[in-house]
Amino acid sequence: MSLLIVIILLALLFDYINGFHDAANSIATIVSTKVLTPFQAVVWAAFFNFVAYFIFQDHAVANTIGKTVHAEYITLGVILAGLLAAIFWNLLTWWFGIPSSSSHTLIGGFAGAALAHAGMGKGFDSVFNVVELGKITQIVAFIFLAPIIGMIISMFITFVTMMRNFWLKIAIILAMAAATFVMFDHFEQNKMTEAVEKFYKVDKLKKAVKKDPTKAVELEEKKALVNKIEPLIYDYDELGAANIAATVVKEIDATADAKKLEKALHKADNSTLVWGIMAVIAIFILTYIYAEKIKTPNAYRISEMFKKLQLISSAAFSIGHGGNDAQKVMGIIGAAYVATNPDLYPDVSAALKDLPWVPLACYTAIGLGTMSGGWKIVKTMGTKITKVSALEGVCAESAGSFTLFMTEQMGIPVSTTHTITGAIIGVGASKRLSAVRWGITINLLWAWILTVPVSALVAALCYVFITWLGIA
Repeated sequence: MSLLIVIILLALLFDYINGFHDAANSIATIVSTKVLTPFQAVVWAAFFNFVAYFIFQDHAVANTIGKTVHAEYITLGVILAGLLAAIFWNLLTWWFGIPSSSSHTLIGGFAGAALAHAGMGKGFDSVFNVVELGKITQIVAFIFLAPIIGMIISMFITFVTMMRNFWLKIAIILAMAAATFVMFDHFEQNKMTEAVEKFYKVDKLKKAVKKDPTKAVELEEKKALVNKIEPLIYDYDELGAANIAATVVKEIDATADAKKLEKALHKADNSTLVWGIMAVIAIFILTYIYAEKIKTPNAYRISEMFKKLQLISSAAFSIGHGGNDAQKVMGIIGAAYVATNPDLYPDVSAALKDLPWVPLACYTAIGLGTMSGGWKIVKTMGTKITKVSALEGVCAESAGSFTLFMTEQMGIPVSTTHTITGAIIGVGASKRLSAVRWGITINLLWAWILTVPVSALVAALCYVFITWLGIA
């Protein structure tokens, strides 16, 4: 129990360090454009980091983190070594002002420690069965995809924003809003199907079938129930979680626990996030109409408009930052409880459901960390990559926040650092390619590439050391 407490405290410390290490992501552009002072900016960002607690209820990213290593290789010693390595790499990169990924250092540390545990305990012939290669591959792929997506979206937003044909610009924004609504509705349906599968323990049965083929009949029965419930999920907006749960009990499965099913569906509901995005888009459109049609447009008025809009875009990015990064630590703490009591907590999702204080503590820790600031990295993010105006700050932060919201809905842990860096490069490249300092960008890319393997190596060494001490 004492080791579990130490791990929880270290995890929250990492979350705090993550906050001040990544504070620059949220505040760099808003400080460099002088919309807010550094102190005002960190308070603003920290507040919206915590607001994310009320928006992201499904913990999709936390569940993914917990699944990167197979349950049989998750021990308290593995988690401890992974955290020590992640804290070390985060502090080292912060000291040198390198905006590396806190997310990937945590994932690399977790996987590296697990591999060392497997190598020392069962021999290297089992190493490649330790980590979930599909999850790891997806996470590593987004080291490159997240900044590219952020860059493409920021370039698109910048081009649309700079269009001279006002009504064509508004039409494109409305079309993209409609596409966003449809895409997030698709995400919601997928997440609700996953919630129903978890409710019927489909994944657990799939693993059980490998050891006991007689479980195959039960697995097919559960899959059939999920298939019958899916059409109801498609009508979720009209029916709601309570009505769907009641219908399931009445017409499909009389043995189902309606309250638990309703709660599972409600957690997958992303309507708060979607309507928040729609509200922000509406504010942008109304602001454009006011500044360009109601008032006579001039350079000063347009500049002031974008300074005000940057408050909204930076708040949105801070929500995405909190929702994405706090969940990674939630996943680690959840994994620690799984390692401590696998019978009570078969997976991270079950642990977080029974431990409501964990999300609250993680969102609080990252918010406090953001308030502490990461001033060494602010300079790199805000001025060294490219010079950023208020207009470009709005475009970069809007692109970054949208990318984070999208990947969170997909359950993919991505780096907020990589995402906003790609978005800033995008707005710089929109002016001209020479506006981006590519030398700085290449150095950042090397830091991103090295983060996972270096963190894994340090974690493996930490695991060997704490094993030698008799802790693991």
